This record gives sequence, C-alpha cells and structure tokens, in this order.
Amino acid sequence: MYTSNSIEARKSNKGPVIAIDGPAGAGKSTVAKAVARIFGLAYVSTGLVYRALTLKAIRLGVDVQEAEFIVTLAENTEVAVVPDGGECRVLLDGEDVTAELTCPEVGACVSQVAKIPKVRAALLDIQRAIANRGCVVMDGRDIGTVVVPDADVKIFLVADLDERVRRRVIQARERGYDVVEETIIREIMNRDKIDSGRKVAPLKPAPDSITIDTTGKTPEETIMEVAGVIYEILSDNGIKNASGGKGDTPCFT
Repeated sequence: MYTSNSIEARKSNKGPVIAIDGPAGAGKSTVAKAVARIFGLAYVSTGLVYRALTLKAIRLGVDVQEAEFIVTLAENTEVAVVPDGGECRVLLDGEDVTAELTCPEVGACVSQVAKIPKVRAALLDIQRAIANRGCVVMDGRDIGTVVVPDADVKIFLVADLDERVRRRVIQARERGYDVVEETIIREIMNRDKIDSGRKVAPLKPAPDSITIDTTGKTPEETIMEVAGVIYEILSDNGIKNASGGKGDTPCFT
C-alpha cells in the first residue's frame, strides 16, 4: 500500500524525491541522470518498467492491442528497477534486459501497453516503492501527477516536434539502429496522442510543476537550468540533498 511521502518526513530521514516528466524526446533521461549525479541522488526511469513488460509481450508474440492478455501478463511478471552508478538496470523475471529496452520494436509498442489502466495499476506499486525510499530522481510521464504527487520538486520538460525528432534520430543511430526520420516522426506523434489522450494518468504537467522548454538548448544548458530550479526549491524548503550538500555520494543503491 502506498503511503504518501510528506516533505517534512523526507527532510528528516529519506532525502528528496525529484520528478521529471515530459513527452518523448524532451530530454528527460539526459537531464534526470545529470541532476541525479549533481545532487548525489539515485536515478530511475519509470518508463523502463513499461518497456520491460512490452519486451516480454513481444518475446511471447503477444499482440499488444490484446488488453486482457497484457493485464494478465503484468499481474504475473516481476519487474525490478535497480539504480546502478547513475544509471539504472531493469530485471525482467530476474533477467537483466536493460540493453534491449531501447530497441525500436519496444519503442513502437510501449504506449499501447502503458495506456491500459489495469496495467498502470499493476505497475504503480513498483514505482511508488522506489519513491518511498527517497533520495531519487525519477523520470517518466506521470511521476508528478500520479506516482509521487507530493514530490519535493516537479519539473515538466517540453520541446517542439522537430527538436524531439532530431534527438531521437541521433540517439537511435548512436545505438546502432538504422532508423528513418519519417518513421520517428510518426512514432512520436502517435505516442503523444496516446500518452496525452489516455483516460488514466494522461501526460500533462502537475499544477505545481515548473515547465521548461528545452528547444534549441544544449543538454548542458538545460541541465544547469533544471539544477538551478531544484537547488532553489530544496533550499527554500530546508531539504538537503542526498550527500549533505556535496552532491557526490548516492544515498540509494
């Protein structure tokens, strides 16, 4: 059962929880990993939980449109997210599948899996258990609105479509995937439509989140902007980062 984390509780013992949400290609993972290092926190990408389940469905030859089967799969699948030196590893039924989760096949199907309400419910406890430990930066699409609505800091990153497509193409090619730009455009537009239009936990900024447009900015510029916002909010609320202000020793491993 999820017990709401209050800022006061995390001040005294658990350390901060920072939520970074946004659409595909807005820069969530790059920024979240960097600010986790800066503040000495663990990093967890919650989207990998859904990608792991999607990978299992693909391996089994299951049509991701078959909602009832996907729900049964979710209820009978063990997914663990393990912070690991500024990155995070994902174990699917005990197998480390991290390297397979960014393949185009998974990326093309994951929104279909993630939009199923009962799947989101089945995987929510995994994400909240991570947040309950504190000392973590979590990126996703509904961290600040659903997973940890009382996160100490909520950031919502956005970027225009051209920028997001450009980043995704570069990212895919760096990982050795042969991708076509037009395919990436269609996939991102489809994901935006599904993520924003789903009935449960749609992609949207929390009312108290800070929206930052990353269009035309280098990763370094965005990282420093986000880090500045986080530092200001944590300082105003009297919350120290995981390493007591030094930002060099993770407290959650």
